[in-house]
Amino acid sequence: MANTLRISGLASGMDIDKIVSDLMKVERAPLDKLKQKKQLLEWQRDDYRSMNTLLQGLDDYLFSNVTLQSGMMKKTVSSSNEGVITATAGSSAANVATTIQVNRVATSAVWLSDAATRVDKATFSVAADVTLTINVTNGDGSTKQAAITVKQGTTLDGVIAQLNNNADLGVSAFYDEQTGRISIMKKDTGAQASLVLADAATVNFFRNLGFTQLTADQANQELTGKTAGTDADITINGLQTTRSSNTFTINGVTYTVKGTGTATVSVATDVDAMFNAIKGFVDKYNETIDKINAKLKEERYRDYPPLTDEQKEAMTEKQIELWEEKAKSGMLRGDSILSSALSKMRMNVYIKVEGANIPSGFSQLAQMGITTSSNYLDGGKLIIDETKLREKIKENPDAVYQLFNQNGATDAEKGIARRLRDTIKETIGKIEQKAGKTIWTNQQFAIGRDLIQINDQIDRFQDRLKQIEDRYYRQFTAMEEAIQRANQQSMYLMNAFGGGMQR
Repeated sequence: MANTLRISGLASGMDIDKIVSDLMKVERAPLDKLKQKKQLLEWQRDDYRSMNTLLQGLDDYLFSNVTLQSGMMKKTVSSSNEGVITATAGSSAANVATTIQVNRVATSAVWLSDAATRVDKATFSVAADVTLTINVTNGDGSTKQAAITVKQGTTLDGVIAQLNNNADLGVSAFYDEQTGRISIMKKDTGAQASLVLADAATVNFFRNLGFTQLTADQANQELTGKTAGTDADITINGLQTTRSSNTFTINGVTYTVKGTGTATVSVATDVDAMFNAIKGFVDKYNETIDKINAKLKEERYRDYPPLTDEQKEAMTEKQIELWEEKAKSGMLRGDSILSSALSKMRMNVYIKVEGANIPSGFSQLAQMGITTSSNYLDGGKLIIDETKLREKIKENPDAVYQLFNQNGATDAEKGIARRLRDTIKETIGKIEQKAGKTIWTNQQFAIGRDLIQINDQIDRFQDRLKQIEDRYYRQFTAMEEAIQRANQQSMYLMNAFGGGMQR
């Protein structure tokens, strides 16, 4: 059919291509309707997915800033003498004041090469490949074995670099050109640190580095020139104890010893952090329901269907933009999934939270100074009394946290954030069944399956239009051929009669 011979008006003088084009416009009208229906489904799918993105943003905020203790239950820590000790506190730390007396600071063990033996950096070079094997005891008593392979020809700087870069050894070494000596210091602190050279090859290698007090060719020797490390000696609220490190954690508070002396460390709830997390939630919640409400109420302009390709060709880009702005409007107007979600979300924040962890005065948002707008046009937005919210946080921060995050078997026993996250998860699931997500195939969701059907209908209709167009051309070709034959017969007769009269 694609190779049908087309004769375009040579005999009739008619513009056959224009006539067929006009006829096909009428035939193509149902195809344009199918394409418009497809476009509307794609716009609706994209609007649904934008709502899922919006809901996911609220869920992400709730998880990171409200559900996690690290987001809500931040602590402030102060030290009366930061020259003695500083501290940080995790969200689980109790609000307490602790008096700490530092009697001794933890130090690192150090090994120095012999003062009487100068190592010449300029002439130092490793004579042959060697593997150094060192049994390492860290300051806290934990042990490792370090193995370092040093290649023939390695310079002194190269050896120092290999010592520094070995994680199992855990030292900081340097060569002093002024004295020709080498210093090796454990990176960690503590009294139990030691370096034991496990074999004769390692012992002899360190003798060449200036540790000549080692006995040649004898294995299992501790490195000489040692100044032992020390443990920190501290008294905490009257209890004397030691730590191998100057940084240690007790009951969720991490202390860092800076020097000797006495200091009081106070831990308190960071009221500003909790207030900002809750205020951020309210802002995010209001933004979410505002945008969902806008979609549900968006005007549907049925006099502005999607433009056909032919219509777009006759319009400017600005005209197309303005038209499609109205054509896309109202894709989710009155949608039942979103309407149901909004109703549930309003109930989630309104219903009282019950349970043993919820004391009197902390079971509803309204008691925290967070109420629903009385203006029905706001669609259930939340309003904060900032002064009252701060007071409630100061009064009982744990109760405020539980109001949002208590877990329970029923909705009534669940905190507000948990309820909302359940509703969001349920809604996202329903929308995905309707509109899918970008990584899904059309077969996996309802609108996608409708699109598959429409695409099949479009393909079939396009094949049919090709057949109709070919039929029109065949009919006009037959007409042209008939006219041509009639013209030829007429010419023949005229020639015949004209010739007879001349004789």
